Order: sequence, then C-alpha cells, then structure tokens
Amino acid sequence: MSQLLGFDLLRPAWTVAMLAAPLLLAAGVFGLVLRRRELLRWADARRVQRLFPGLSLGRARLRVVLAAIALLLGAFALTGPVRGYSLQEVERAGHDVVVVVDTSRSMLVQDVRPDRLTRAKREVRGLLQRLEGDRVGLLAFAGDVREVAPLTHDRRTLEQFVDTLSPRDNLVGGTNIGAALERAVSLFDGRSGAHEAIVLITDGEDLEGHGLEVARTAADKGIRVYVVGMGTEAGGKIPDEQRGFVRDETGSEVVSTLDGSTLRQIAEATGGDYLSISDAVLPLEELYEKRITKLDTRELWAGKLRVPHDRFQWPLVLALGCMLLESGLRERRSTRRRAGGDA
Repeated sequence: MSQLLGFDLLRPAWTVAMLAAPLLLAAGVFGLVLRRRELLRWADARRVQRLFPGLSLGRARLRVVLAAIALLLGAFALTGPVRGYSLQEVERAGHDVVVVVDTSRSMLVQDVRPDRLTRAKREVRGLLQRLEGDRVGLLAFAGDVREVAPLTHDRRTLEQFVDTLSPRDNLVGGTNIGAALERAVSLFDGRSGAHEAIVLITDGEDLEGHGLEVARTAADKGIRVYVVGMGTEAGGKIPDEQRGFVRDETGSEVVSTLDGSTLRQIAEATGGDYLSISDAVLPLEELYEKRITKLDTRELWAGKLRVPHDRFQWPLVLALGCMLLESGLRERRSTRRRAGGDA
C-alpha cells in the first residue's frame, strides 16, 4: 500500500490530483502580477487605492493561497488516507461455485460473435464481478479436464486465469462433459450440496455421452448444474489453422451445432436451469441472479480482519475551512465595494 506523510493510501491514484494545487497557486499569483501591472500603467499606487478602495492585492493573494490549500487537502482526502488498524471478527457466508468452460476446438466457431470461447470468457468475467462472498473454482475441458483454479475468493486471479483459456492447452481433443462434471463435483467438500453449484458453459456436443449420468450423481448429492449453451442451432464451421476449417474423413467441412437438448436434460436432472446464449443478453449473470443467489448459503470463512481507520475527515474539514475563509474574504471585499459606491 502506498504511503504519504505517514498515512497509508487506499486510493493512491488520486495523488496526481494534488499536483493541481501548485498549478492553481502559480496561475493565481501570475494573474495578480499581471493585474497589478495593468493597473499601474494608468495610475500610481495611491491613485489606484483611491479609485478602488475595496481593492486589496494582499487579500487577493491570501485568497489564492487558501484556494490552493483547499484543493491540495481535498485531493489528499480523496486518496483515502488511513492510519492505524484494528482487528475485527469476520464471518463470510456464501456459495461454492465451480465454473466449467469448454475449450474444445468447436468453441472457436463464430456463430456467436466474436466466437464461442471469447464470448464464454466474457460471460465468466461478468459473473466474477457479481460474486460477493462466494468461492469460485475454474475448470477447462475438452477430451480431458484441467483444473485451472481451486475454490477461492481471489476474483482478480480468477479473471487472469479466465483470459488464458485456450484450445491450445488441451491434451486430448473432443468434448467430455461427463469427466468435466465429475471433476467439478470432486472440488466440493462433500458435506452438503445445498450451497454448491456447477456452472457449465459448452456447445453441448458430448462426444463421450455420459454427461447426463454424472449429472444425476451430482443431483443425489444436492449439487445443481446450471448450463449456458454457447452456440446456435444453425452452427458454423470449425476453424483450422492449417486447412482453413476442420474436415471429416470424407473431406467435407465439419459443422458444429449447439446440442441444446442434451444440455437442458443435464440441467433439469439436477434441478438446475438451462439458457442458451441466444435466450438472454447476459445468460450467465441471469442464472446467477435468479437461481444461484437463491440457494442456501454456508459459512465459508471466519477469522480476524485488519480494518483500517479512515483519516480522510481531517484534510476534508481543513479544506472546507479554507474554502469558508476564502469565501469570507471575497464577501468582505464585495461589501466594501458597495459601501464605497453608496458614499
């Protein structure tokens, strides 16, 4: 954490705003010098004082200084200065959610823009932004399954892992939904499935064919599977770096389509839900808000948390004081001008 004047700063980026204070001071002083020079071109100092009895360059300088100090202190308050910490007992309750992403080559099909996998990663990042108190694990699968991240509260690291998902990391080709679900179930502690959920993102071409069987096993443990179908029924050709598109044994280009029927059966077998990418603008976030948040929660973490003591009030009060003084000097000058005019 960044420090300044013995304070830890929660938002150190705002220190840049503090540079505006000396710029304001320099601009104000320069303006006063030009103003004084312009006045002295037409009359000497005594005559200027008689013509403008309410004019006080000293008071004007003080106003500029006060405005600059107020800006400096206000910007410092925005940096979130803290000093001192206390330990606070914290309990965190939530859900355990394992996100399972299909990274097979068929996920490169562009029937979903820009392509199925890129859209899936965008969906997962959006989901991670909404999770509060939940632990999330991440799996990637094709013909094999890869544990990208165990259950964790570290959303920032998870987002970085999501960005790296690619078919290039697959050791075995194909789409083995059953193996992916088995691995997802194994990440849970097995005590109770009421707070646990699996989010499966795939185009649904379960080439091994036992995804539904594993889903029923998960249902027996109380674990629900929520599925987002990534693709369209019309489908599209699978890109191939060497041949342009993937071809079958006869040399024909392979067209990958969304198998929504199988995915719906997997979700419904566990009491979960199914949405295709065509059904909603943000299907994964919709499933989370309407379904996963309604599941039971469980205490996932308890311990002591260091809570910083905010000190932004000090510079903020001083900044307000400087602003009031500056405003008072301006009002005093206006009053003198009116009094001079009445006379």
